[in-house]
Amino acid sequence: MNEPSPKTRLVGGRFRARTVSMVLIGMLAAGTLALAACTGTLAPAAAGTTAPAPLPSVATPSPYTGTYNPNTDPVVLAVRKVEPAVVNVTTNVVEQNPFGGAQIGKGVGTGFIVRSDGIVLTNYHVVEGGMRIQVRFNSTAPADVRGKTFAARVIGGDNSRDLAVLQLEGVSADVPLPTVPLGDSARAVVGERVLAIGYALALPGGPTVTSGILSSTARTIQVQDENSAQGQRTYQDALQTDAAINPGNSGGPLVDLNGNVVGINTAGNSQAQNIGFAIAIDGAKPILQQALKDPAGVVAYLGVSTAPVSEVQAGSSQSHGAVVVALAPNGPAQQAGIRAGDVIVEFDGKSVTGPDDLGTDIRALRPGDRVAVQVAGQNGSTRTVEVTLGTNPLPSAG
Repeated sequence: MNEPSPKTRLVGGRFRARTVSMVLIGMLAAGTLALAACTGTLAPAAAGTTAPAPLPSVATPSPYTGTYNPNTDPVVLAVRKVEPAVVNVTTNVVEQNPFGGAQIGKGVGTGFIVRSDGIVLTNYHVVEGGMRIQVRFNSTAPADVRGKTFAARVIGGDNSRDLAVLQLEGVSADVPLPTVPLGDSARAVVGERVLAIGYALALPGGPTVTSGILSSTARTIQVQDENSAQGQRTYQDALQTDAAINPGNSGGPLVDLNGNVVGINTAGNSQAQNIGFAIAIDGAKPILQQALKDPAGVVAYLGVSTAPVSEVQAGSSQSHGAVVVALAPNGPAQQAGIRAGDVIVEFDGKSVTGPDDLGTDIRALRPGDRVAVQVAGQNGSTRTVEVTLGTNPLPSAG
């Protein structure tokens, strides 16, 4: 019988914080029970027994002194340079629930600012299928953006290379954002020390820093990816490191001790220890430059995921339209009162036969346009709502 091969998996886009919270709560609860068991009140001494003598007074040891100064440690210095520009990237995505229906899930990953006007580099699989993309700065960022969250949209990238370039929305030109410089991965040396920075396991607080060495270069690996048409992605010229790369790290920087990005953290292996992979930054530079030179234009956005009537409402008297199976949280449709289960039968005065029609009609308009949308409720009644279209986070259908 053949042994199963080790599984290398992506470490970003569909990781859910809720699962981690449950694990941590369980760990905390167990710890509380253990502490309760070992810190109970002592039973009084039995009659006739002698109380124990007090322990002699013994001085506690003084702290060690030495020459190490963390403020001059190259690892600490590199982290201080890079951390303010490392951001948490979250997406709302449509997922299938256990009953075969649709629900809104949350993807968590990492990105980093490469230009002071709000250009972010991350993995494509972190934002793939996102109905909403949000980017949050950590507590080491400048005061003007510290802890703040901004909407973002994809302006370029390459799905096959698993790279996405984001533009933050609502960033003030008067407040330059922290950035991290791109290094030269071709000059990276096997054995040199590197740091992986990212939002591992979606833990609350700032990003996690792990350190290691560059273990190898020019690796070709195949990674499982349920969202890929082939069920996997192939990465060429990848960097290998023993710095821990965990779920949530995807899209974060792998940096040298000078604080330059040499790779983009992407994948880890669940059946091996101290093996992680990053996209070499030299391969990402042309994709970044292309996105900056020719950014994708804004696309109008309704904020719904739809399906044909025939696939969702068997036996329904409604013969045409697009059934709303999920809505982007606080998106244009939800704000206008459209609900999951509604059937969009008319959009901007045009009859809607199905999802394709709806997508075409949305793309013909611009963000900020107000349109009338006629929907049929699950009870058969129809109503018309006014919707102000938003901006699609992805350069695709709305």
